Amino acid sequence: MKILVSTHQGRLYDEVVDYVVVHNTDGEFAIMNNHVPVVAVMDEGYVKLVRNQEEYFVAIVNGILEFHDNVVSVLAQEAHIGTDKSSAKVHLEEFRNERLNQNRKEQVDFTQKERELREHLKNSKAGQL
Repeated sequence: MKILVSTHQGRLYDEVVDYVVVHNTDGEFAIMNNHVPVVAVMDEGYVKLVRNQEEYFVAIVNGILEFHDNVVSVLAQEAHIGTDKSSAKVHLEEFRNERLNQNRKEQVDFTQKERELREHLKNSKAGQL
């Protein structure tokens, strides 16, 4: 079966696997070849990917998983892959914290900026003949 994991930044994972194990707030379930179609919501969880006796874990935040025609599609707000559950979650948390810090640095007081814009327009006498 094939698995595609995507975020708003693009594809994170696109490979063929033997089977996957999905863990979300409802519990855990496995999906193997020719499984019935499935749709699952993943507030926070992970997908374990098994290929040739090797395991990889994709930590997921705010995602949806769909399986049909032997294709697992995961669309997530944020996702990170690791060799085990904890490393995937740690990397995801580091990425999220870094992004939050960057957002804090870029955060602008829009009320102040709007006031400044109005003052500049008033001073420039824009729109007056």
